[in-house]
Amino acid sequence: MVIDNQKINKGLIESIDQLNLSAKELNALSQDVIDFYLNTSNYDLRLKAKWNPFFKVFGILITKIFSKRIEQLNVPIQNVEDSSGLTNEIIKLLDSKTNEVRRTIWLRAFKSTGQVVYSGVYETCIIPSGTTCIKAIFPLPNGNATVILKPKIGKNGELILISEGQKIGDSGFYFLLKDSKGQLWTKFIKSFKDKLVVRSENDRITATQTLTLWNLRVLQFEYDIQKFRNVK
Repeated sequence: MVIDNQKINKGLIESIDQLNLSAKELNALSQDVIDFYLNTSNYDLRLKAKWNPFFKVFGILITKIFSKRIEQLNVPIQNVEDSSGLTNEIIKLLDSKTNEVRRTIWLRAFKSTGQVVYSGVYETCIIPSGTTCIKAIFPLPNGNATVILKPKIGKNGELILISEGQKIGDSGFYFLLKDSKGQLWTKFIKSFKDKLVVRSENDRITATQTLTLWNLRVLQFEYDIQKFRNVK
């Protein structure tokens, strides 16, 4: 595989048709939201974060034990009321013979410190129920964390991506780990939910990501998404 060196006009997905939405859903979906997913690299991201105080110690442990060492999940521990700028890089790995996209990597880091917030592989998948979902894979030592998100369209044209499954094979949060004998183990975390709402209002795109555990809000991210002025 080879790296696509193009800097702009690169998205998390190649076509909105990859989501297999119905004609009614597709017509209702905001065109601005569609453009963001097809041309993600053309946008500037700013982030706010708000923790549930009850779960903040959990975030501190993740940061101290894992995040800095593996350059992954460096979420702010303190509530971020003033939005912080993020880098926004889409890396595509292409088949060297066919030039087809084989992997799409979304890398986001704080501009101020360079610390990686998220680095993951994004793709679509079809779960056993037949529903097409977006899958985000975050590499970890000896495995990965995977979130499978089912798309829905809101009444105002927003894209709602939600992990709400009840069993393995549903949308939801998974751990895949390899043990010392080389065996692979999968764990479905039913109690952990992820909901992302991407909306467009007055030519402004925003996104709200809410992480819950046992139906309690753990952490909420607010993204302000602005298209670069020199990109059409």
